[in-house]
Amino acid sequence: MMQTARPRDGWTVSSAVLAVSLLSVYPSIRLSAQDTSAIDRGVRIGIIYRPGVRPGLVVLPGPAPALDSARVIIARDLDYSDRFELITLPGGDSIRFSGAAASSLLGRPPTGGRAGGGAAAGLNYPLYQALGADFAVGIALAADTTVLAVHDVAAGGVRREFRAVLPPLKDPGFRMAVHRLADHVLEATLGTGGIAATRILFVMDGKVYVIDQDGADRQLVSSSDHQAMSPAWAPDGRRFAYMEFWAGHGQLFTQPVGSGKRQPVATTGQALDFTPAFAPDGKTLAFSRATEEGTDIYTVNVKDNCCLQRLTVGRFSDNLSPTYSPDGQRVAFVSTRPGLPQIYVMAADGTDQQLFAPFDYGVTGSSNAPDWSPDGQSVAFHRDVGGTLQVFVLDVRTRAVRQLTSLGRNEDPTWARDSRHLAFVSDRSGYRQLWIIDLETGRIRPLLQQSGARLPAWSPRIPETASSTP
Repeated sequence: MMQTARPRDGWTVSSAVLAVSLLSVYPSIRLSAQDTSAIDRGVRIGIIYRPGVRPGLVVLPGPAPALDSARVIIARDLDYSDRFELITLPGGDSIRFSGAAASSLLGRPPTGGRAGGGAAAGLNYPLYQALGADFAVGIALAADTTVLAVHDVAAGGVRREFRAVLPPLKDPGFRMAVHRLADHVLEATLGTGGIAATRILFVMDGKVYVIDQDGADRQLVSSSDHQAMSPAWAPDGRRFAYMEFWAGHGQLFTQPVGSGKRQPVATTGQALDFTPAFAPDGKTLAFSRATEEGTDIYTVNVKDNCCLQRLTVGRFSDNLSPTYSPDGQRVAFVSTRPGLPQIYVMAADGTDQQLFAPFDYGVTGSSNAPDWSPDGQSVAFHRDVGGTLQVFVLDVRTRAVRQLTSLGRNEDPTWARDSRHLAFVSDRSGYRQLWIIDLETGRIRPLLQQSGARLPAWSPRIPETASSTP
């Protein structure tokens, strides 16, 4: 009997035939309690905010029109973090501040005033507290420097202040610099890292693109004259890997962010090599290699371009789509050894291979596209349920599996750096597009409202400077 597996990038690999099979569309099924299709497109109104699980936050208007774009981006980033109740002011910006406007945003007393809390420090803290705000964010200009002040409304003062010289508005680095300011707000208020300064690789029309996590600034990053698949980020966020078709073979490449100077991966390109995945050490690249005898997982040292190692020996079964645990000690992957593709795990050297995600014969079908969360606690994947694909999450410690989606066809999940957001592909709106879900609130939003996007890969936080070499 011929065994088949559908790896992360939508391929179908068999022991006799190597072919590309685009995923077909299946009918929608009933919405589950874990999955809501409501799209929360905006912020919530402050006067109806009810304090509860999430703190209230307001992004203050200011006198510098040059910063309006930055305010919009920061407000959207904080909203998309799903950690705050974002509060709008009545009339948009009708609440003004006491004293000089710029000094007010920074929490400083107006000229001739005295230092201190409350209105004397520039902001009418009791008013914002009455509107439900726990924090307020002010942005102002000091010469050529953008100053972001994070106010603790209850304490009546500035908690943290951040300074940055932003690139010009039309500069390619402007948006990412503003995203980093938004992440600073999360660090100052909640002590946690944000995901604003991250990007998502995806495939559309056989090419690899990248887009900001808020759905803006889409760019083509792969070659325009070869079909590309399987994008994957390096752990430092400075480069990525992907596969291109060359004369019927799959060649792997690594490429620095912001540069088209890619480098072919040694020992690949003579077979069908695909689904690359970086190890946490940044120098080891695991990938799948398909031959007439089946598909197996290999690793190669991309730093020194050497040292090919085979991790699995399928013997006419398929083993593919590797994903590393954050400590680099284990690899989750797909294997057809039980008959249908399922999620397995092994040590990083290929030993101790065993079933990872439990399944029920006859109840659920094949499982594919595993992605290990950055905190190491979960593995997301998609599984066939009732003839369509749904996203599941495996608890690594207990090995309990829970279904995350049920509306439409949902597949190829990828974790954000905060291990609480997932990007995935869904046809819930009538066509296949990219969506993002917050696992804690259940909020879902579209990332790219354009048909045909596939195979998302969410980056680590993008560093301020990108290396020019792999």
